[in-house]
Amino acid sequence: MVYLHPSAHLDEGATVGEGSKIWHGSHVMGTAVIGNNCILGQNVFVGNKVTIGNNVKIQNNINVYEGVTIEDDVFLGPSMTFTNVINPRSIVERKDEFKETIIQQGASIGANACIVCGTKIGMYSFIGAGAIVTKDVLPFELVVGNPAKPIGWMSRKGIRLLFDNLGKASCPDSDDVYLHKNGKVELVE
Repeated sequence: MVYLHPSAHLDEGATVGEGSKIWHGSHVMGTAVIGNNCILGQNVFVGNKVTIGNNVKIQNNINVYEGVTIEDDVFLGPSMTFTNVINPRSIVERKDEFKETIIQQGASIGANACIVCGTKIGMYSFIGAGAIVTKDVLPFELVVGNPAKPIGWMSRKGIRLLFDNLGKASCPDSDDVYLHKNGKVELVE
């Protein structure tokens, strides 16, 4: 069952998966697809052609514009921002210039962060609150600041990883082991 708050609006044709909840004042456009068990907080806008995976949490006051794809298990913090055009002008129509932005599985984006269009946010990466992301973020990477810069790595459980001399790290909240090699981090199965 889908929960739709009485003040929320779901346009005809929109797809919303089982167990999802759409709260106060939110609006989902007609060609949007939202997965199962998602939460859209107060005052969330989901544009046409947006795809949102399963188990996604979208906090209050977020606009997810056309061109954005959000994979499973993503967290979007309050009032974070997406863009979809690099050089907007009110008097110039640029709907054919939307840049694709992909938020991969398990990524977390902090409150008031801004994701400039055309970027790819890697699996289980972590964007700090207020960061301005202007380029791709690697899987498991922790970035902060304006413009966002990498300062470390995070586990799938959201715990900062500390690597030994061999480039290995363990997550204290799981049995996961990670390898840091050639400027990237990967989960060792």
